[in-house]
Formats: sequence, structure tokens, C-alpha cells
Amino acid sequence: MPATSSGTSLRLRSRRTPASRLREEIDREEILRRYLPLVRRVVQRIASRKPPHIELDDLVSWGIVGLLDAMDKYDPCKEALFSTYAQFRIRGAILDHLRSLDWVPRSVRQKASLIEKVSHRLEGSLGRPPTEEEIAGELGVPLDAYQELLTRVGEMSLFSLEDLGFGSGEERCNLERRSDEGTPDPLGVLLSQERVHLVSEAIARLPEREKLVVTLYYHEDMTMKEVGGVLGLTESRVSQLHSQAMLRLKGYLRRHFGRPASEAS
Repeated sequence: MPATSSGTSLRLRSRRTPASRLREEIDREEILRRYLPLVRRVVQRIASRKPPHIELDDLVSWGIVGLLDAMDKYDPCKEALFSTYAQFRIRGAILDHLRSLDWVPRSVRQKASLIEKVSHRLEGSLGRPPTEEEIAGELGVPLDAYQELLTRVGEMSLFSLEDLGFGSGEERCNLERRSDEGTPDPLGVLLSQERVHLVSEAIARLPEREKLVVTLYYHEDMTMKEVGGVLGLTESRVSQLHSQAMLRLKGYLRRHFGRPASEAS
């Protein structure tokens, strides 16, 4: 039966007239125009983490590749809303290109790893998340130097909670769909549910301001500039808080997931 179905599909495609193919091309261009603002929105969220020599237009071009990929692979019977699925593909295409450049200096990776380890060690001894002042003191650097280091880590880190299914990406939508409709892989659903639970638990452990930054940036889908407007902070300060939150969370989540595949430090 599958072979017959596939053969029928191929015959139907071969019978398409020039007019129908033109109609498809017009529809495709219309979808591109309609969702170009979504591409630009994703680029806005990633722009602060791009290498200085990469132009915003490059990110947009890579995002359009992701949008085209979404148009080709989207199945309304299996996936979430197209806009949600497309956002996942757009973001993935951009980050894949950035990661392929391998542009993060080893020194920054090492410093990010050190901050993560120091933060984890202090939390174990203090019984609470350490403050910036405490981490800076343990590192033996002034507070402003530590915050500048957080800025550099933030600019060069491509790891985010969206890589773990937190936010509005494809995995979260697929998890909800599989839970509602049933799946032949109940263990896979259970493990995904556990992952979402652990991420939420890790976020709850963050200091209040970092928790607000994470919630507004990921759950409310704000840019860092918009988060800064809500919290009365500069965009660079929001970036520092985001970097610090990610380093704290990576230390906590590493114990459950191992090293995140997309980790850049």
C-alpha cells in the first residue's frame, strides 16, 4: 500500500500544469513575505551573540534558509502551529551557521567554565546561589571586571534554554502534542517531561532578578532590550544577568543531562 500511495503522489506531481506550478511559487513567495518579520524577530534575539564580523543581513539570510526548510518539512497533521515550528527552524539554521564558524576564543570558554565551577562550589557551601560579589571575590577580581567578563561570555555563548526545550520551540510543542494524542514511545515522552520539569526547577533556584530575566526573555519572548525596559536596566546589564543565569543553570543541569550538545564554552 505505501508504494501505491507514493506512486500516486508522484503521478499527481507529474500532472501539475505550468499554471499550478506558478500558483505554488506565488504562494511560496507570499509565505516568505508573511513570515519575514518572524525571521527578523529571531535575528533580534540572537544578534547580541553574533561575532563582530558577521552582519545582521547574514543572520537574516540564514534565517530565511531555515524558513524555507520549515515550509518544506512542515506537516500540519503532526506539528504545532506553523509559526512556532518555523521559529524553531529559523533559529536552528542561524545557530548552526554561527557554530560552524567555531569563533569562540579558547580563553573565553575557559573563563566561562571557571565561573560555572566557582558558582556551583559556592552554592554548595553557602546553601544558596552566590551573589555576583561573592563570585568575583572567589575569582579574585573586582566586581566590575567580573561583570565585564560576563558581558564577553554573553556575547560569545550560543547556549540557551531553548536548546533544552524551554520556551516556544518545536520540542515543547511536540511534547504537548504527543502527550495529548498518545505515542508509541511513552518513555520518550516521560523523559522529555522530566527534562522540562528539571529546567523549571533549575530556574526556580535562580536569584530573583536572574529569574525575571530568564522568564521574560524565554517565556514572554522579549528581546534583551525589551527586558531591560521592563526591569529598568540597560541592555548590557540584562545580557550580564542572562549570562550569569545560564552559567548557573548549566552547572545544575549538567548533573542530569551531561554536557549540552550546543554548549559553546
